[in-house]
Amino acid sequence: MRTDDFWAVIARATADRPGSPAVVAERAVAELAGRDEQEIVAWGRHLDKVMAASSREDLWAAAYLINGGCSEEGFDAFRGWLIAHGREVVARSVKEPDSLAEMPAVRGAAASGAVFEAGEVLAIAQEAHRQATGSELPPSDVPVKRLDPAELWDFDDEDEMGKRLPRLAALFLEPPE
Repeated sequence: MRTDDFWAVIARATADRPGSPAVVAERAVAELAGRDEQEIVAWGRHLDKVMAASSREDLWAAAYLINGGCSEEGFDAFRGWLIAHGREVVARSVKEPDSLAEMPAVRGAAASGAVFEAGEVLAIAQEAHRQATGSELPPSDVPVKRLDPAELWDFDDEDEMGKRLPRLAALFLEPPE
């Protein structure tokens, strides 16, 4: 599956009637479930590639600031939330995680404490495959890229977060007294 084809499914799920990530996932599942099994599998493999490419320490740190903490599973779900916002948001956040401070939802979360996670987006291919075939999605051959939490910089070090993610730190960290 081509990258453009992968992102077109997400774009159609948000076109002219954007919704929550759960709604995006529901619409994408409905579209994919009507396709050939190989297309569903290929879409899932491409999702795995997006997840591998976005498995970055600085993006995890951004998720940690935005969500007020972030486990490995929470980081996966945060990237699901990003994917539900489309190709440009994912590309920009992978390239420059601090750019997330420009998103209205993220700016609003600084005041509201909202948490951004969308595990349902990560399950689009599995659910579409189950609906289309009645069976589980075959195991992926895409290498999983996992970060070792023990090797990450200390996300609770406010000075370090301020240096690495200044715009997000300004939104989510208490100003020094």
